[in-house]
Amino acid sequence: MRNEHWMFDDAMNERIRSTHVPDGRVVDVTPVLLVTRNVLSHIIPNINLSMNGHIDASDDQTNLSAVDGAHDALHKICCELSCMCSRGGDAHATTMAIFNMLSSYSWGAKVVLTLAAFAVNFGEFWLIAQLCTSNSLAKSVALLKQPDILEHSQTLKSHFDALSKLINAMVDVTKCIVELTELPSKYISIDEQPFSTAMAHIHTATYWIISSVVACTRQITGLIGFPISTSEAWELSSLAHKVSSIHEHLQSRLRLCYARIDEKKLMEAFEHFKRTIETPQVDNLMVLQNIFGKEKNLLNPDRAEAYINVLRRKHVLLLISDLDISQEEIRVLEDVYKERGSSGLNYEIIWLPIVDRTTWNNGYQEKFSTLQSIMSWYTVSHHVAIEPAVIKYIREEWGFVKKPIAVTLNPQGKVLSPNALNMMWIWGNSAFPFSSEKEESFWKAEPWTLDLLVGRVEPNLPTWVSQQKVVCFYGGVKMEWIESFTTATKGVANALDIGIEMVYVGKKNARERVKKITGLIKEKELSHAWEDDNVWFFWNLLESMLYSKTQHGKTIENDVINQEVMTMLGYDSSKNGWAVFYTGSGEMVKANGEKVLSTMESFGQWEKLAKQMGFIPALRKKLEGVIDNHHCTRLILPGNGGRIPERVQCAECGRPMKLDFLYSCFAD
Repeated sequence: MRNEHWMFDDAMNERIRSTHVPDGRVVDVTPVLLVTRNVLSHIIPNINLSMNGHIDASDDQTNLSAVDGAHDALHKICCELSCMCSRGGDAHATTMAIFNMLSSYSWGAKVVLTLAAFAVNFGEFWLIAQLCTSNSLAKSVALLKQPDILEHSQTLKSHFDALSKLINAMVDVTKCIVELTELPSKYISIDEQPFSTAMAHIHTATYWIISSVVACTRQITGLIGFPISTSEAWELSSLAHKVSSIHEHLQSRLRLCYARIDEKKLMEAFEHFKRTIETPQVDNLMVLQNIFGKEKNLLNPDRAEAYINVLRRKHVLLLISDLDISQEEIRVLEDVYKERGSSGLNYEIIWLPIVDRTTWNNGYQEKFSTLQSIMSWYTVSHHVAIEPAVIKYIREEWGFVKKPIAVTLNPQGKVLSPNALNMMWIWGNSAFPFSSEKEESFWKAEPWTLDLLVGRVEPNLPTWVSQQKVVCFYGGVKMEWIESFTTATKGVANALDIGIEMVYVGKKNARERVKKITGLIKEKELSHAWEDDNVWFFWNLLESMLYSKTQHGKTIENDVINQEVMTMLGYDSSKNGWAVFYTGSGEMVKANGEKVLSTMESFGQWEKLAKQMGFIPALRKKLEGVIDNHHCTRLILPGNGGRIPERVQCAECGRPMKLDFLYSCFAD
């Protein structure tokens, strides 16, 4: 630490410390500081005496009779200060005399009692100065005790500003010392940084407070009888500078101490919540109460207040998101939620918004209220309802980062799944009770078909399949490629005399561009095209399948569905288009835009093969012979708390893919 101008050498430090011989007595300095605050605030109205909730407004009825030894110590200090002024004693000697007088007290008690003694002397002086012109008793006392006060009353203002600055600085440092000495040892020890650094200088800070009290007392005496010299005026200014510097140092240490204490309290609450949620409970109420802490009320689907007990012994889904949860996600979840009644399922959803409290403003409040208004399930009553330790658990244990998750609690409060949204998107309410075991059993019985992917989005698929048509789903955002591809593909279908239906499924995270292209496709009658909600659901479903599979340890090497999903997501992450062809017999073939377009445009080379083998087998054989002149594809996935695998194989060539980090804005 740099050598501050208020620090002493080792010899002086040792001399001050040698006067500190505490005898174990505990003095509650808070009531003394309360009264001292009231005295000084009457004299200096703008004095700052708030102290992190420890010092509150007083009604002047504080009882000091129970403060052990306070009155006796106050009287002795007052006498020492008065004697020093009357005999013109050395300020340092007086300061050390007060140190010796208070040797058995704590550092906090030393500064508070000394400041209180000063307040007594200053208060007496100020009362007489204020009342001597209107109160005969005060005037008589002034004539006896302060004979020059009337003569010099007009000169008080010229010295009062300098005095006020020093007194304010003294009070600030006193508060810091008291707060430091009262920090809970349960959460921070004397040997621990930053507390140890602060405490290493507390004796120096105490010296300068007592020395400043001596200087201020001398200044007050000078105001009523002894002209203040230039050197004494400079001394006050120098002291104010020193004490202010000490305050800055201690205040910075104190902030770090409180941050460390808050960190340990947070960890303690985190471990408590972890034990609670991982310990079998009679019902889910204990877990829910721990999530909301002191907040016991929620807003029900009708936006009326509801006590948290209404969720007791019910299946509960904790919908966790920030304020950027999309309206599409809310609408799709709402469809599943509303269907639960007709399915005879008894579960509820609570929205838990994860927000930054430090940056909260009116804009966030408006966004929060808007989201509340469109949700048809339970929500928190205000944005700070969730305990910070629970937010820490949500991030670290349940892996929440940005993408919404839904944690499933059974009626006993046991976590059935750290994220049920994936299975809700894929299977809806048939996946109830949305447990990891139910999810795994579904995947064991689920073959890879296009119906799994688009069955809930394309209602015409069963009809097209029954008509033995070839169905082509394609995507991308290059209009030139779309026109060329659809035209060439329809030409191939006409040449082979087969029925074909083409559906444009857009691109992930490109709403405005997709909307524009969809309009052009419909205007030119190139193919069918999905609306916004279906486009969003399709790509979200693909990601949900990937995350769901990954949660159960499936990789592209050992799982067919994972291979197909990653291939589709990889196509979408590229700059070009892509296409998937499908028939009711289960035949399927897919390719990226460049390969499939060049293959369609060179149909004359494989027309004969297509008439012999059939369209899809011939197309597959032809595509296998097309060699890419560049890397196969890339795969862009939203981060979700490390839930996606670090090692991914290319879905086309099988080689390991390079892992990069991409930060993208949510703007379209």
